[in-house]
Amino acid sequence: MKHYRTTHGIFLPQAFFVTSGKGTSTESMLNAFDDALSEAKIDECNLIYISSIIPKDAKEVRPCRITPGTLTFAVVARMDGDEGENIGAGVGYSNCMNKKGPTYGFVAENHGYKDAKTIEEELYKRMKRMASDRDVKLVNPKAVVSSMRVPKDRYGCCIVAFVYVPFGVETGQRITS
Repeated sequence: MKHYRTTHGIFLPQAFFVTSGKGTSTESMLNAFDDALSEAKIDECNLIYISSIIPKDAKEVRPCRITPGTLTFAVVARMDGDEGENIGAGVGYSNCMNKKGPTYGFVAENHGYKDAKTIEEELYKRMKRMASDRDVKLVNPKAVVSSMRVPKDRYGCCIVAFVYVPFGVETGQRITS
């Protein structure tokens, strides 16, 4: 099978960042989700949920502002809950190496009625299995987790998002008024 590297008309990410947020609302889970997106500073993006492969040359950057309305590709872990529930979400991510050298990396998601420690442990276990399945080694694996106990008389939401920057870091961003 021949492999083609497509760059025309397809978005091949050059950079990414990871962000997280928690939100609560007396009105609805959707409002709690919106508050979590706001805390993560990605509430003005049109998020497109994707699966979890990192191009081998993509670089991690500090979270940055994305122009409102931008179609933004992200791997998102989300957990909603009711008052008194412990909820959490997280992503683990890693570059990888095979016998020939650096290769693509991947992102693992986790969520549930779990504490931060459990989610983090499960993420590292999942990444190790993913690496084993692909016959690669993890290079500098990381995990980011958000968890909370939902307050009385509220809905809650935790999110962690692995966000592909929709422009080259050197290109900058288009901010509109």
